[in-house]
Amino acid sequence: QLQLVESGGGLVQVGASLRLSCAASGGTVSSYTMGWFRQAPGKEREFVAAIRMGGGGSGVAGSVKDRFTISRDNAKNTVYLQMNRLKPEDSAVYYCVGDPPPLLIRSSWYDSDRWEYWGQGTQVTVSS
Repeated sequence: QLQLVESGGGLVQVGASLRLSCAASGGTVSSYTMGWFRQAPGKEREFVAAIRMGGGGSGVAGSVKDRFTISRDNAKNTVYLQMNRLKPEDSAVYYCVGDPPPLLIRSSWYDSDRWEYWGQGTQVTVSS
């Protein structure tokens, strides 16, 4: 059973950067498709980024393209979300997610129901 714990959220100003961390236990992040979702008050959960298991590639949502990057440190069993040039609309609770083999295909990344494991979330607030 994969357990995920997020950290790194906080209150920042517009244009700042944050790096979220997702520490995993009960499994190795390299063996799962890993990702991030976010949810703002009154809105549905939104896909942010994902990285394929093993040596596979990664992808981000159009709304964060060129600003957010997902990465993985297998030695630390941790997944990161580097967020640059933050905007007020990026304010949300950010959730780390994971899905076991077989590979979760890219078209499924956007569907929150397809992800099996969820962390408890970390709050990111961007003030203008």
